[in-house]
Amino acid sequence: MTQVSIVYHSGYGHTAEQAKAVARGVEKVAGISVHLLTVEQAQQQWDVLKASDAIIFGTPTYMGSAAAAFKAFMDASSEKWYVREWQDKIAAGFTTSASQSGDKLNTLIQLAVFAAQHGMIWVGQDLLPGNNNSKGSVNDLNRLGGFLGAMAQANADQGPEFGPIPSDLLTAEHLGERVATVAQRFSVTK
Repeated sequence: MTQVSIVYHSGYGHTAEQAKAVARGVEKVAGISVHLLTVEQAQQQWDVLKASDAIIFGTPTYMGSAAAAFKAFMDASSEKWYVREWQDKIAAGFTTSASQSGDKLNTLIQLAVFAAQHGMIWVGQDLLPGNNNSKGSVNDLNRLGGFLGAMAQANADQGPEFGPIPSDLLTAEHLGERVATVAQRFSVTK
């Protein structure tokens, strides 16, 4: 069975909602096992990540980059990097911030570079941007126009029960399904 792990940090619960949406997307693909792990859990279960065919990384965007807790996970993975434990695994990423832009692209670039350092194969979003013409709306998938991964926005003064909005969660779900499909193709050809 193809295994996909989702490793994330969520400071206020918004990115956890996005991670759950990614997991729902992964679960849409038959023959996939999904592991939803916080960065703290992942650092106690390196064997789960080693057995995974794909790892999807998620973090809030704080001050234009990944949260410190996620960066600590990245740094802790250096032993896995040294022995190329994640080489040729599928990778993808997602992020949430309070602002519409919030420099989320920088965080996704940081995650993609992290995956590249591990020798992983990055899978981006295949959706065209939504909400970018007179017939569009905030209900469109990929309304924030991200191609490198799934982006979401959630108001800083509201809890996760108020955001990210459904279209951002459906965009994350789509990414999860896409990554699971690609991982399954790659695991068949191993």
